[in-house]
Amino acid sequence: QVQLMESGGGLVQTGGSLRLSCAASGSSINAMGWYRQAPGKQRELVAAITSGGSTNYADSVKGRFTISRDNAKNTVYLQMNSLKPEDTARYYCAADRRHRALLTAQADYWGQGTQVTVSS
Repeated sequence: QVQLMESGGGLVQTGGSLRLSCAASGSSINAMGWYRQAPGKQRELVAAITSGGSTNYADSVKGRFTISRDNAKNTVYLQMNSLKPEDTARYYCAADRRHRALLTAQADYWGQGTQVTVSS
């Protein structure tokens, strides 16, 4: 069983930065990533990364967000720069041994989420 623990959310002004972290306990996981969900909207993929370093990004965050991971620590990070009010959402860490499952929101493991609020 894998448990995911997120940290790093908070309140920031437009143009600011935040760094989210997600530590996975238990077995090592191939694919890890971040989803977000704003009130009244569907959960959407933000970014994903495999243990080999392959990455995927939503078009809306390309050039502003960077996903990385420390395989030794079984931890994934999301560096968020140039934040906009539309980035406001609850961010969820997700993990699965199957990359495709992670990309299609069918991951086996999910964190509780951390709130990111960007004020205008």
